Amino acid sequence: MADSSFLNHETLGTESNPAVIIIHGLFGDKDNLKSIARELSEDYFCILPDARNHGDSFHSDTMTYPALADDIIKLADALDIEQFAVLGHSMGGKIAMEVCMETPERVKAAIFADISPAAYDGTHDSIMDALSGLDLSQVKSRSDADKQLADKISEKGVRQFLLKNLKKTDDGYQWRLNLEGLKQNYEQISAAVSKGQYEGPVLFIKGGNSNYLTEKHQQEVNSRFSNASVKIIEDAGHWLHAEKPRIFNRLVLEFLAQ
Repeated sequence: MADSSFLNHETLGTESNPAVIIIHGLFGDKDNLKSIARELSEDYFCILPDARNHGDSFHSDTMTYPALADDIIKLADALDIEQFAVLGHSMGGKIAMEVCMETPERVKAAIFADISPAAYDGTHDSIMDALSGLDLSQVKSRSDADKQLADKISEKGVRQFLLKNLKKTDDGYQWRLNLEGLKQNYEQISAAVSKGQYEGPVLFIKGGNSNYLTEKHQQEVNSRFSNASVKIIEDAGHWLHAEKPRIFNRLVLEFLAQ
């Protein structure tokens, strides 16, 4: 497990270029948004952290958005980066929003993928139940785990994404992420982002088939972000960056180049 003083992370690109911190969503890790990081790395210095309780970062009993944002700010400090853009998907988008609320003067621009600042009700309950119900003592291979999960999660792509969190050890398969910690803190993960004001340029990218960002969230957005625009990727759901990577990457590149 990584040093608990700051997040496990990977960097792509040249340090002297403008920095972009790219933050994954719940149950994810730093590899989830690597395709956009690869494209950005020609002109930007990309930092891809594992959020606490995810990937190879430290485990913690706290999952509030202020704590998660502080992790990102500490990482920027450790890398000697004063100003940066942020890009976050889902929970990672909320972490990025919280960074904007806490240190608006350090954020040059922000992109939030298919998420609003509002609180959400139980959107991942079924996934949490499915992962908690997985009997790791009976798992001898990833296909064993996939068969168990298939009873509760029908989408193969979602199962494959979740099973990236399994690691093989001398004692069999174990979770890399802190599943119990996420379960205990699920209410905090579902909570709204802190109140505040960020006046820099903001882009919300919404999946056309997703209900994570709708008109009912407009007041929550406007009260925090005075300079926000929205782009919709048609025929894409919540995993829009994986479903329509070329369009997603183009929108990000065009926005950051402004």
